[in-house]
Amino acid sequence: MNPFIEEIVKNIAAHTDLSGEEIAGQIALPPNPEMGEYAFPCFVLAKTMRKSPAAIAAELAGKGKPGSLIRTVRNAGPYLNFEVKRDRLAAFVLEEIYEKGTHYGTSDEGSGKTVVIDYSSPNIAKPIGIHHLRTTAIGHALYRIHEALGYRCVGINHLGDWGTQFGTVIVAYKRWGNEEALKQAPIHYLLDLYVKFHREAETNPTLADEARGWFVKLEHGDEEAVRLWRLFRDLSLTELKRIYEKIGIRFDHYWGESFYNEMLDDTIAAMEAKGLLKKSEGALIVDLAEHDLPAYLIRKSDGATLYQTRDIAAALYRHKRFGFSKMLYVVGAQQNLHFQQLFKVLELMGCDWVENCAHVNFGTMRFKKGRMSTREGKIVFLEEVFERAVALTQAIIEQKNPDLKHKEEVAHDVGIGAVLFADLSTRRIKDVAFDWDEVLNFDGETGPYVQYTHARFCSMLRKYGKPVHADVNFSLLKAREELAVVRLLERFPSTVRAAAESYEPSLIARFLLDLSTEANRFYNSCRVLGEDEAVTKARILMVASVRTVLAKGLYLLGMGAPEEM
Repeated sequence: MNPFIEEIVKNIAAHTDLSGEEIAGQIALPPNPEMGEYAFPCFVLAKTMRKSPAAIAAELAGKGKPGSLIRTVRNAGPYLNFEVKRDRLAAFVLEEIYEKGTHYGTSDEGSGKTVVIDYSSPNIAKPIGIHHLRTTAIGHALYRIHEALGYRCVGINHLGDWGTQFGTVIVAYKRWGNEEALKQAPIHYLLDLYVKFHREAETNPTLADEARGWFVKLEHGDEEAVRLWRLFRDLSLTELKRIYEKIGIRFDHYWGESFYNEMLDDTIAAMEAKGLLKKSEGALIVDLAEHDLPAYLIRKSDGATLYQTRDIAAALYRHKRFGFSKMLYVVGAQQNLHFQQLFKVLELMGCDWVENCAHVNFGTMRFKKGRMSTREGKIVFLEEVFERAVALTQAIIEQKNPDLKHKEEVAHDVGIGAVLFADLSTRRIKDVAFDWDEVLNFDGETGPYVQYTHARFCSMLRKYGKPVHADVNFSLLKAREELAVVRLLERFPSTVRAAAESYEPSLIARFLLDLSTEANRFYNSCRVLGEDEAVTKARILMVASVRTVLAKGLYLLGMGAPEEM
């Protein structure tokens, strides 16, 4: 435990009935640095002490005693505020960052535990569009955040590689397709066929029946249907992997819906054994009316299974294989009802581990100039977004720093980082309107701003040109700007934990913006490489600490940290 919190816990425990763990869990950070470094809200004591929280705070402030680390104990309304000895805080924070390096902010609290993360999940034979950015970016960040906390992480791309749309694509390909054109640009070509099918189907309704017929053939193992399905899937998956690799996104498994097809009979039998299945107009359902939820369709009247059935099979398989401590589904908020139903069915099946499953929902990505529709061909390709961002970055570099080394690599890291950060800096439940001007704005509260701050501090270390040591006089770090940076650096580990607990990468993005702002104030107000060697050594240690934490935070968000820009 942080030694400052330990001293605060002892201070409060001496005058209350709360345990040390309960006290530590309540300690918060004051919104204003003038209030001190830590705060304890007294609301939790109101019931047992039978006083108002404000009266309790005043009473405890009178009993509180400064210690070796705590400088003052004061009340402010219902809060008990603690101001620490700032040279001791600077020593604790900067020495820990120096010793741990890139491991600062990490922990082993997840050691021996597995978290399965289901994210991205594009449909095979369709392009990966800008609307896939949110699940991909959020899921990848949560993977890295949990990994930093010691969890074994398993990233699964639950591809949409089964369903009635394959009947549509098969019909379109057999009518208008060309294998050479398909192999040259598989996803774009299949999209064109998909759009053409729906355009033709407006005047030829028999096409829809033909498509359903081909999907039934596929489900029954028809040789031609399976051959074409495999062709579309293999070509599409190769193309998807190329795009993921380009933007630094990783998965441990590409297990699409088809992966679970052979498990469906056993899954349905397991539900039947629990007495959960009912027939409704020839279809099999789980009636969830007594749980205030709509019926969950398991098998259609024509015998076809659905993604609902495969989701149940997938959950059972993943738990059996990984014995996970948590399983996260990073899927849009439009699927809230589906996951309520899925979790309820798993609970009724006796899967008590379902309480460790969470739907990490998020708002929609809207196309500013109109709604996106794959059927109509109205889609912004994700790869196109990243390519445009990199091209814009290259143009800025040529204008502002044409002699920069490794220009292509820097443009790649900054351009892709700009798009990822624009998404991750927004709280996930909010809707995001996709707009080129906003996403590719390199000024203000953006990813490139954080990356530039990192590069600026790397540059300062190069100018210093000597090894950095932690054996410094911490009492020399007394300027307001220096103390503001130290306070923020101390909060990084708790920010990483909070991001994991709330499944909210935006907490780290917000932290990086705040740290960059305070670090730049420090840079502009405090001369680092001055004549006083003792001051220089103390400040250069702070510079190295800022660089380390910015690089780590950017990594957790899936972004690069260029050393020159």
